[in-house]
Amino acid sequence: MKLVCAQSQLSTNLSLVSRAVASRPSHPVLANVLLVADEETQQIKLSAFDLSLGIQTSFPAAVEVGGKLTLPARLLTDIVSRLPESDLTLDASSGSEDEPTYVTTITCANGHYQVRGMSAEDFPELPVVEDGEVVQLPAIALIEGLRSSLFSASPDEAKQMLTGVHLTMNDTGLEFAATDGHRLAVVETLNAETDEKPAKSAKKKATDEPNELDVTIPAKALQELIKMLDRQADSSVIVRFDRGQAVFEWTDQRLTTRLLEGQYPNYRQLVPKQFAHQATVDRRQFLSALERIAVLADQKNNIAKLTLSNSKETLALSVDAPDVGSGEETIPAQITGEDLIIAFNVKYLLDGLKTLNTSEIQMQFNTSTSPAIFTPLGGLKLTYLVMPVQVRS
Repeated sequence: MKLVCAQSQLSTNLSLVSRAVASRPSHPVLANVLLVADEETQQIKLSAFDLSLGIQTSFPAAVEVGGKLTLPARLLTDIVSRLPESDLTLDASSGSEDEPTYVTTITCANGHYQVRGMSAEDFPELPVVEDGEVVQLPAIALIEGLRSSLFSASPDEAKQMLTGVHLTMNDTGLEFAATDGHRLAVVETLNAETDEKPAKSAKKKATDEPNELDVTIPAKALQELIKMLDRQADSSVIVRFDRGQAVFEWTDQRLTTRLLEGQYPNYRQLVPKQFAHQATVDRRQFLSALERIAVLADQKNNIAKLTLSNSKETLALSVDAPDVGSGEETIPAQITGEDLIIAFNVKYLLDGLKTLNTSEIQMQFNTSTSPAIFTPLGGLKLTYLVMPVQVRS
């Protein structure tokens, strides 16, 4: 194999696929990236796969001799990223049949480096979905939905089903949901108010129900998907899925991921339909006050109290940290309903306020121990549910 490519392109694409390289590989070849040089298409294809998450990308190069092999991901990325921005020549020798070496020489303007790889035959193929469902989505809808829901997924691997985001799609649009058991974020995009609907596959079976996306995808894979799609937000993404895998494809890139197995919680029944209390506040004022109050909350139990005063039209935020200190701030608010005192984990409130990216937000409550709902006024259709914390008054 012999080819010439731009250092910047090789470095950028190595950084992309390296995110799917196993940190503790069960087999040495999983610590490598697969490099395939195609003489006919004049393209280089890079792949990495940790047996759960797979990333594949391709870019143009001057391929003199086609071929494929695997090279150590971290070493190759570290070398290439430090080389000057110029054309690089990669020349791979597999040695003899009796003693294969798979040594690749990387030549730049100022010198050359040699890296020893492994045979491509040992590298597992990335999963494909041949008989599953297919939908086509705008990349911007995926990015918005994932960014506004991922933060609520659980980091606890013991709650495996909650470590992902649940994606559903029907005739009304695309819905993202994530919960860790204490909070829930539900985002709706491509609904009836938008101009674009997701495209469905025309391939159907006679016994099929209407084609719907209904899968739970690991958060790690979706975080990588956002990073990749950010570069091509105007793209259209084809999603193929079956009971075990989801494959996202667009332009010259591809991401594959296993699906989380099991029944995702029926989160829709958790959202109250009616409320006894409501408050509308300026998001920036609320966020700034909460960040200051959080300094004291972090010293004790990470809990802050919210006090709604109808007569004063104010929302008071307070923290009482025995042996450390206390603090209180008051901001104006439009209040409906009786006065209410309710407490929350500060982190949950901060995460939500940073995501509800509009000038004003609405908060809805029933009692001091029942779920509270935070929504942005205008912008993305997002429902953020947070369970309050019981505290002694």
